[in-house]
Amino acid sequence: MMSVYIIIVTYNAMKWAEKCFSSLRKSSFPMQVIVIDNCSEDGTQEYIKNNFPEVNFIQNQENLGFGKANNIGIEIAYKNGADFFYLMNQDAWIYENSIQKLLDVYETHPRKSEIGILSPMHLDGSEKKLDIFLDKYISQNFETRMISDFYLNSPKPYYEISFINAAHWFIPKDTIEKVGGFNPYFFHYGEDNEYVNRLHFHHKKILLCTNSKVVHDGKQELGKVDYQKFKNNFLEIKILNPGYKNGLQKELKSLQLSRAKHFLKGNLQFAKELNSSYKKIKSESINLKKLQQEASQEGSTFLNL
Repeated sequence: MMSVYIIIVTYNAMKWAEKCFSSLRKSSFPMQVIVIDNCSEDGTQEYIKNNFPEVNFIQNQENLGFGKANNIGIEIAYKNGADFFYLMNQDAWIYENSIQKLLDVYETHPRKSEIGILSPMHLDGSEKKLDIFLDKYISQNFETRMISDFYLNSPKPYYEISFINAAHWFIPKDTIEKVGGFNPYFFHYGEDNEYVNRLHFHHKKILLCTNSKVVHDGKQELGKVDYQKFKNNFLEIKILNPGYKNGLQKELKSLQLSRAKHFLKGNLQFAKELNSSYKKIKSESINLKKLQQEASQEGSTFLNL
């Protein structure tokens, strides 16, 4: 039997802990569970250890962020012989057959080596609608005719999709060995975008599996992330994309030109913001070059396996 490890990073997870971990117990496919706690302050640690003793609980001494904490779980699971790594948010839960339905797609796929990530269908916390972000990702993949198939009640077992967030990622061992783990450069927001860039670079695909349902009880607002606050994250994601040749030089040049343009137009505040971004990227140039080189290599990048 295939070995499946669930990896969950927790930080003040009490709101969802009972629903999240109880759902794992009900899974029709047996799994090992690893929790990496990022210094919760709401009793999460004690609750999980007292009520779910089967969980392999790892307590960090500081908040390492989403990516680094997940990497710890991936390393433990890999060394314990995991065939699949299921990364799941703390504000999420699964159904009895969620995992089995994902495995069904994997087992029947004619080209397993192409599979990078299998994703179930994300429902929102009401369990009555799709997560609004899944709506967004589906709409951006209109060329697959997925929306048409859903409307006509004739969905295929899976569809290739360009991106889906890491609330529920089912990752085969081969992906870990060829793409690696999360880039430790990112503390929060953008880790999954950067990972997906590397996934595509290494010619692997994301499959959205229509027969597998799960829940992600996230805020149902597309604007919940302050993209202005994290604008440098997304600029750095672009620079680190191994498929974007000379990305660092191109983006620094673009920032310079844009800064000068807005300064001449009298948009002084925006020119100042662009200057701050330029200085930050410039100061990180050596590290960003090194990380992009690592990201382009095939292997267990950013992991200690």
